[in-house]
Order: sequence, then C-alpha cells, then structure tokens
Amino acid sequence: MSNEILIVLMFVTLLAGLVGLGLHLGFWLGAIAVVAGLIGWGGTDFLGIFPIRIWAIMHNYVLVAVPLFVFMGYMLERSGFAEDLFGGVEVMFGGFRGGMAIVTIAICTVLAATTGIVATGVIMAGVLALPSMLRRGYNKGLALGSIAAAGTLGILIPPSIMLVFYASQTGISIGKLFMAAFGPGLTLSALFIGYVIVITIIKPKWAPKRGEGPDIEIPGLPKPPDSITAIQQSRHPRIRAFRGLLPVAVLLVAVLGSIIMGLASPTEASACGAAGAILIAAAYRKLTFTAIKEASLHTVSTMGMFGAIVIGAMSFTAIFSGLGGRQIVYALLMGLDMSPMGVLLVMLGIVIILGMFIDWVAILLILLPTMVPIQVAMGWNELWFGMILCVTLQTAWLTPPFGYSLFFLRGLNMPGVTMMDITKGCIPFIFLQVIGVGICIAFPQLVLWLPNLLIR
Repeated sequence: MSNEILIVLMFVTLLAGLVGLGLHLGFWLGAIAVVAGLIGWGGTDFLGIFPIRIWAIMHNYVLVAVPLFVFMGYMLERSGFAEDLFGGVEVMFGGFRGGMAIVTIAICTVLAATTGIVATGVIMAGVLALPSMLRRGYNKGLALGSIAAAGTLGILIPPSIMLVFYASQTGISIGKLFMAAFGPGLTLSALFIGYVIVITIIKPKWAPKRGEGPDIEIPGLPKPPDSITAIQQSRHPRIRAFRGLLPVAVLLVAVLGSIIMGLASPTEASACGAAGAILIAAAYRKLTFTAIKEASLHTVSTMGMFGAIVIGAMSFTAIFSGLGGRQIVYALLMGLDMSPMGVLLVMLGIVIILGMFIDWVAILLILLPTMVPIQVAMGWNELWFGMILCVTLQTAWLTPPFGYSLFFLRGLNMPGVTMMDITKGCIPFIFLQVIGVGICIAFPQLVLWLPNLLIR
C-alpha cells in the first residue's frame, strides 16, 4: 500500500470512528497511529518515536500556564462575581429591546477576559441569563445562539489556553498573541451585538422589552439565583455591576499587565492569575475548602482530557509525518494554480471542516507542522496568520455535529429546549464568525496594531 493511500485512510478512519462510533478522540487518534505505523513500517520499530514526541511536549515549560489558567477560570466560576456583574448590568439595560441578549454577549466578553475557558462562559451565562430570556418570551434561537456564540470568545480573548498552546508549538511570543487577540475578539463581540440589534428591529417579537407582557410560565424552568433577585431589587444596581467589573480589572492587571510590562513571564503571570482568582473568591466570601477542591478536581479532569488528546494527536502526527504527509500536503497546496489568498482560503476551509468533528488541540497538532511552512513560503506575517487560524478554529465550538458549546447548553437541560433549537440558533452566529475571519484577513492591522504598539 502506498503512503499516499495510507494517509488518506488515516483521515477517513478518524472521521468514521468519531462520527459513526462516537469514539474518544484521543484514544482513537492513538489507535490509528499504531495501526498505520504497523502497516507503513511493517513492524514495531516505529514505536520508539511516540515517547520521544510526547516527552518533548510534556517538557515544554510554556504549557505550565494551561492548568493554571484553567484553575483560575473554575475558581472564578465559584466566586460569585459574575452574578453581581450580570444582575447589575441587566437591571440597567434589560429594559431595551434585545437588551438581555446584548447584556449577555457583553458579559460573556468580560468573562472571556478572566476565565479563558469556553465551558465557564457558556454555562454561567446559560444559568444566569437563559431562564430569564425564555421567561420573558425571547426567541429560543436568538437566546441560545447569543449565549453559545459569546461563550466561545473565552477560547480567543486572553487569557486563552488555545493561544498558550499555539505559542508553545510555534515559538511565537505569548504576549504578542494575547495582544493580537483583543482586536479580533472584540470585533466578533461587536458583530454578535450588531446582529442582535438588527434582528430585534426587524423582528421585535423576538425580544420583548421588560413590561411588554407578563412573564411566560414554563414548568421546570429554574428561577434566577437569589443573589440575582436581590440585585434586581436593589436601589444601586450600578454599584453591584461595578463590583462585578472590579475583579476583571484586577486580573487583567495581574495577568496581562505583568506580561506587557515585563514583570513576569506568561507562565508566571498565569500563577498570578490563579492566586488572584483565589483572592477574589475570598473577597466574595466564597473561598471554602469545597470550592478549592471542586475547582482543583475540575482542573485535573480538564487537563486529563486535554492530555489524552495531546498524546493521541502527537502519535497521529508522528506517523503522518513519518509517512511523508507533510511533504504531500505541502506539495499539494503549493501546487494549486491559485493566488496566495486562494491557498489561504483552502487552508481555512480545511480547518472549518475538521472543526466539525475534531477538537482544536488535535487540529493544531495535526495541521501546524504542514501549515507553518506554507505560511513561511507565502511570506505571511506569522502573528497575523496565527490569529487568522485561531479565529477560524473558534468556529469549531459552534459547528455541528460536535460543537462543544452546543453540548454545554444542552447539558443545562432547560425545559422545552432541544438540540435542534440550539443548532438552529447558532447558525447565524457561525456566519458572523466567518465574517469576522474575513475582516481580520482584509484588515491585518486589526491583529497587528496593538502588539506592535505595546510590545517591542
């Protein structure tokens, strides 16, 4: 069997196992690597390369930041600051048409700048905002789509574990990646908010104002948390909203400020962020042994899943490269009778298609060894290309059948909400994501201006 055919079979088998059998991505990647290696090498001589490749990534000091940022996100989830933030802002702006959806997107943007985890943003917004929107009579698709899409900003806006991982694989400065991500991240947030404003003008019944009608009674729909109700009945919601914004400012200074000013490396800054999250929980009187234990267990669980995917993907990539996969894909893309922009669009199309089935970690590990040489050959700015790739990868959280944000929302088990409702609601926001990628391609300074200004 030729190497070209074997490489094609590796990807066909990968997708077939994920879609048809629902197998775990990390274990399936590893299994395909072993079988393909046995066929390609005709023996077990290739097995020694696996521990070498895995050790190389485990020995990467930059990746120490990943579990620390994950712990920071889970600790903040338990601190209660988001309830102050949502309750106060919703009281101030919830009376506008579409105000609750706009507020939710804005707050998810803020959460993205403090947690770096998609699950935290989607679940917190789903718990705090979705019941109120459904009770007020919001269109299900608008409510669900705005939460799912805004929650995905957590994987892009710093501190982002995806950017940390990308930096560890390419050698690009994490500080520059963090600064470069703010432009695209805020652009996507603005696109989401703009869509809500436009669609609620066209279809006002999709987002009733407060007081336009009685709240809809939905059996089994959870009531707002007591803390949210207290804020809504408070005479000073702005103070509560400011109190919720204060932790964001503290963490941005502790994490991003220390990196920009050269006071700490990104890994050290992640430790500052984790310590800051603990202090914020203490300030909100939520720092308990149970909170620390649950945040730690969630971190270990997340990192276990992350590690399994990394090990499987590294094994898959090792065999893929050993069979000449990099050279084959490089020759194929560079041999296309297309302009550089056409080649870029083909590459991003591949990322979007793979993102429908495969986790972003595996996509980066599989594609970066091939795509980075193409980026160099095309003369594209490495920071701009990396951000275009990461913004495109963000769509993987929304695209069915395996968009994680869809499953996070479904896991809330809100009455009357089906997987089809969630999927339909996300479709307009997927198109907005694609528009956001196009804006970043058309206007490179959106990516490059801030890092060039702040980091020399």
